[in-house]
Amino acid sequence: MGLFSFLKSQFIEVIEWTDSSTDTMVYRFPVKNKEIKMGAQLTVRESQTAIFVSEGEIADIFNPGRYQLSTQNLPILTKLKSWKYGFNSPFKAEVYFINTKQFADQKWGTSNPIMMRDKEFGIIRLRAYGIYSFKVFDPTLFLKELFGTNQEFTTGNITGHLKRSLVSGIADILGETNIAAVDLARYYDELSSEAVKKLQPRFAALGLELVSFYIENISLPEEVEKVIDKKTSLEVIGNLGQYTQYQTAEAIRDAAQNPGGGLASAGAGLGAGVALGKVMQESLKDIKEPQSQSSPKHPQVTCSDCGALSPENFKFCSNCGKSLLRPKQKCVKCDFEMDTKMKFCPKCGTAKSGELTCKKCGLTLQADSKFCTECGHPVE
Repeated sequence: MGLFSFLKSQFIEVIEWTDSSTDTMVYRFPVKNKEIKMGAQLTVRESQTAIFVSEGEIADIFNPGRYQLSTQNLPILTKLKSWKYGFNSPFKAEVYFINTKQFADQKWGTSNPIMMRDKEFGIIRLRAYGIYSFKVFDPTLFLKELFGTNQEFTTGNITGHLKRSLVSGIADILGETNIAAVDLARYYDELSSEAVKKLQPRFAALGLELVSFYIENISLPEEVEKVIDKKTSLEVIGNLGQYTQYQTAEAIRDAAQNPGGGLASAGAGLGAGVALGKVMQESLKDIKEPQSQSSPKHPQVTCSDCGALSPENFKFCSNCGKSLLRPKQKCVKCDFEMDTKMKFCPKCGTAKSGELTCKKCGLTLQADSKFCTECGHPVE
């Protein structure tokens, strides 16, 4: 069995790699003791680049195609000559396959808020997230800077570093822009393009290329969003006075529908009703005052008790509550209703006491007199 294994390991290799995963970036072809034989056949597929390392140095880089490798490892003969090294050939050779496809749908996001100075809201904290894609641009530099001699290298080994670099770059861009926080959504594409330009040198230093970068969302703090919602609501409502009346009416309705019972609930409901009533009174007062300044003045009457002025159509004084309706008395002659303070009927001239005065001689006559008993003048 030992002899069979020895003979099997001395066959010339056929080196190739097919990737069944979606995140493998580098794969080292497994050869026993890293002793690739002279004349080994190498097949490189599309979206792959192969790096041939011979005796510790990069010997060649192979693009898609079929190649024959030259090493100092001759089948069986080299192995036998290496008896002084414990039959371990000193001529090491390795092939690394680099996946050059685009690694898309890589997610990034801010683990901590980004501080930003906004013209309208002052200093605020922003959070952002999105996706990006990258690929290996320089395999040799990538080998030297990142994966080294690992058996396998995946996107998980590098995305943590890339995400932090992306967040640092986007924070710098947001800090340099003077775009208002509420207008940032209009500039997602412009900010994304600027991020690609700014971050490309950081990726290139690792042998990578930032193919695309997208901002999906930049969110504001909850407190700022509430302020914006209130401002938007006021702009939509327009008439603040009507909105105040509506809100007050809604609050009174909710208080009336309160299912609580008992004297305590009744007292609380009554107190709430009084308080809401005062709020409504104040809101109505604020609304009516500017209207009264522009509207024409109506006739007013003076209260006989407190002297306050009230509109003519009021039945009670708005200051003391005294009735503004004067007592009425019918004329003894024509039945016209006149104020009790009047001494003569404004319609027929009859005195309130039921007496008439002759307009010619001035004699006092009875209310039903038709001619003056002194001068005979007819009584009108």
